[in-house]
Amino acid sequence: MATTTATAPRPLANSYTAGKLPRWAPWTMLVASWFVFGAVFAMLAASGATKDFNIVGAVFFGTILFDIAIYTTSLLVEGSRKAMDRLITSLVATAFIIALLPLISLGWTVVSQGLARFDVAFFSESMRNVIGDGGGALHAIVGTLEITLLTAVISVPIGLLTSIYLVEYGRGMLARGITFFVDVMTGIPSIVAGLFAYALFALFLGPGIRNGFMGAVALSVLMIPVVVRSSEEILRIVPNELREAALALGVPKWLTILKVVLPTSIAGLVTGVMLAIARVIGETAPLLIVAGFTTSMNYDPFSDRMMALPLFVYTQYGQAAGLHAQASIDRAWTGALVLIIIVMLLNLVGRIIAKVFAPKYGR
Repeated sequence: MATTTATAPRPLANSYTAGKLPRWAPWTMLVASWFVFGAVFAMLAASGATKDFNIVGAVFFGTILFDIAIYTTSLLVEGSRKAMDRLITSLVATAFIIALLPLISLGWTVVSQGLARFDVAFFSESMRNVIGDGGGALHAIVGTLEITLLTAVISVPIGLLTSIYLVEYGRGMLARGITFFVDVMTGIPSIVAGLFAYALFALFLGPGIRNGFMGAVALSVLMIPVVVRSSEEILRIVPNELREAALALGVPKWLTILKVVLPTSIAGLVTGVMLAIARVIGETAPLLIVAGFTTSMNYDPFSDRMMALPLFVYTQYGQAAGLHAQASIDRAWTGALVLIIIVMLLNLVGRIIAKVFAPKYGR
C-alpha cells in the first residue's frame, strides 16, 4: 500500500528575506537623497543663508549621500561582496552625474531667469520704439528661423553631396585634398567666417551692406564641414553587402546610392544635420558683422539688416545699465531660453523624421 508524504508549504520569499534588494531600491534611494538635500538647500535659501536655491549643491551632495546609503543598506542586506559591487556602480553613476552638473546648472539658471519675460508680449512684439519695460523678441525669432533655414538650404545639399563623393567615388589626391580642407574649415573661428562673407559681398555690392542672406552664407561656412564629416562617417558604416547586392542585380551606382545607401543611413544623416544646425544657430560674431542688428521687424532676408536671437541676447545684456537695467537683463535671459527651446524642438523634429523615414526591418 503506497504512502503519501505531505510536503510543507514553501514560505513566501521576498527581496529582503532572500538577501537581495528590490530593483526599485537604488532609484528610490537616489531620489530620496536628492530630495533631502534639496529640502536642506531650500531652507537655506529661505532663511537667507544663501542667495538662491543651489540645485548643483543639492544634486552633488544628494548623490554622495546616495553612495553612502546604497553601500550601507546593501552591506546589511546582501553582504560585503554585493555591497562593494553596488558601491563601485554608484561611484560610476556619480562620475556621470558630476559631468552633467554644468548642464544642470545651465538649464536651471536659464529657465529660472528666463521665465520672467516668457509671456505673450515677448513673442508678439519687437523692440521698435521700446525704452525700458515691455517689448519682445519677435523680430529676433523670425530672423533666427529665416537665417537658419537659409543656412540649411545652402549647407545640407553641399555637405551631403561632398560626403557622397568622398565615400562612393573619391579616390586619390582630390579626395585627400577635400578631406584636408574640410578638416581645416572645421577649426575656422566663427568671426573669420563673418569677415569672409562680408568681404565676398562687398566685392559685388559695395561696403556697408548687411542683410540676413549674408549671415546665412557666413553660417554656411561653419556648417558645411560639420555636415560633411558627420555624413561621411554615417555613409561609411552602411554595409558594403547592400551595395554589392544592388550592383549584382544590375542597378546603376547612382541609383544604388539613391535607393539603397541613403535610405539605410537616413536616421544618422538627419541626426548629423540637426547637430550641425545646433552648432551654428547660436553663433553671434558672424551675424554681428554681416547681418547687423535692428529693433524692427524684417521678413526679407535679402534686404536690410536682420536681427537674430544670439544678437538680441548680446545687445540686451549690453544695454543693461541705468534705470531699466533689469528689464534688459530679463529680456536677455528669456531670449536665451527661447533659443534653447528652438534647438530642442529642432532635435525633436529631427528624431521624428529619422524614425519615420528609417528603413523598416522584418516582415
